[in-house]
Amino acid sequence: MTGAAEASGPAPPWWRSGVLYQIYPRSFADSNADGTGDLQGVIDRLDHLEWVGVDAIWLSPITVSPNADWGYDVADYCAVQPDLGTMAVFDRLVLEAGRRGMRVLLDIVPNHTSVDHPWFVDSRSSRSAARRDWYVWADPLDDGAPPNNWVSSFGGPAWTLDPVTGQFYLHNHLSEQPDLNWWNEEVRSEFDGIFQFWFDRGVAGFRIDVCNIIVKDALLRDNPPATEEDDFDAQLFGQRPVYNGNRPEVHDVIRRWRRLADSCDPPRTLIGETPVKIPDLARYYGSGHDELHLAFNFPFITAPLDAEAMRHVVEETETCLPTGAWPAWTGSNHDMSRLASRWADGDPRKVRVALCMLLCLRGTPVLYQGDEIGLEDIEVSHDDMRDPLGVLYWPAYAGRDAMRTPMPWRDVPGGGFTDPGTRPWLPLGPTARCNVEQQRSDPLSTLTLTRDLIALRRRTPDLQTGGYEMTAAPEGVWAWRRGARTLVVLNMCDHDSTLEGLRGRIELCTDRGRDGEVFDDGLSLRGWEAVVAQCPAPAS
Repeated sequence: MTGAAEASGPAPPWWRSGVLYQIYPRSFADSNADGTGDLQGVIDRLDHLEWVGVDAIWLSPITVSPNADWGYDVADYCAVQPDLGTMAVFDRLVLEAGRRGMRVLLDIVPNHTSVDHPWFVDSRSSRSAARRDWYVWADPLDDGAPPNNWVSSFGGPAWTLDPVTGQFYLHNHLSEQPDLNWWNEEVRSEFDGIFQFWFDRGVAGFRIDVCNIIVKDALLRDNPPATEEDDFDAQLFGQRPVYNGNRPEVHDVIRRWRRLADSCDPPRTLIGETPVKIPDLARYYGSGHDELHLAFNFPFITAPLDAEAMRHVVEETETCLPTGAWPAWTGSNHDMSRLASRWADGDPRKVRVALCMLLCLRGTPVLYQGDEIGLEDIEVSHDDMRDPLGVLYWPAYAGRDAMRTPMPWRDVPGGGFTDPGTRPWLPLGPTARCNVEQQRSDPLSTLTLTRDLIALRRRTPDLQTGGYEMTAAPEGVWAWRRGARTLVVLNMCDHDSTLEGLRGRIELCTDRGRDGEVFDDGLSLRGWEAVVAQCPAPAS
């Protein structure tokens, strides 16, 4: 058995038993008919989230930005982007969420700023500027080439020559996103203050953008070439990111943030974006109690919706995590294709199985807006693209707009996202096919299933803090126990299957007609069906 429940004692922290929900504010709800979602729109839709049963919302960046990368190029860490709202509206959002029993977490981007940030404006003004060393600057090589071979995640060299001072500055992303120098103690202290600023406003924690790459090799050594054994990204860029990310010193910074978060009353929560292999992922939990509370598992989100592949990722994670650490599971986000498209290929049966998986594994599930209704990616034409990656690489790569399109609330012009006649910042999909209003009134809908799964999780201690124990199952079926009596079975193939010798009662099935069904001589499932059952463990 792996991941055993903690011994009796104080109640576990909220994030262990809770369900998180990611909101991409520009695409959630538009309150003022300008085509862009905003913070007031989030407030207006909190009742939906309360009805679904989520415990906390995580907002993609809301701070001031020129939007070269839609909020991930920050020009002021302690102010709200004007087209999203004001600080007063944000404070009201925290208050209104709290009235509904929900917490608010924010995205923070510590690796880089915008070129428009006053820090960088000063830094590039001269080699002797007060904040020159707040960023990573280096001289050209003798032939005028960049200082080393590092490449940007957006393609091309990770260095841009600044003509004013004759040095290159580092940017692991767009050239409009210069990387901060986390070897500089002033930078570290400045972010202590930024964290505390938002904690003092009632923020429950942060999702930390690319927290694995903020510290770079102090000697700026070349990355080694990729090999056939390396992952797709390394082979695509031709090098292994050994020196421009995943440096051991990054853990010093994360431990510093954890001490700050733990010093608050109540303690705050840190979630890391950690696109690394599972053994490396485990290291971002530190001892299990002194670094990240949760770390996003990219091998899971990028695995196929296949019983053996998923089971392998989960069980390797359970094996690698230090004692006391808690997994986090998600199937979609603002950078990754929505689970209904990437995992399920638009098949509603597969969507429902995926949601059952996410909400019943040991760990904290994180839903992305639209997951609860099985929203698929929406194709965005080249003329409508906003993502710089799509604009740059189309048609070879269409970018990330397809998973950032507006939330369809109703089947009306504007989709309930914005007013009829207003053009949304990204196009809406076919709202008649998938929207909140129609699914909310349908007891057999994906939305109702999601709500009922969360409610079942909330009233079942096994599903909140129980351990994970794999159970033998036929090929194509993944089964596990949570705690003492709860059995989760996913049939992840097209043919029917049976687990012999089981008896119990189905609490919830993706085919809702089977809810409450009693079985006493084996449990049968149709193709792409999932059940959560109360089932005594077999006698040893």
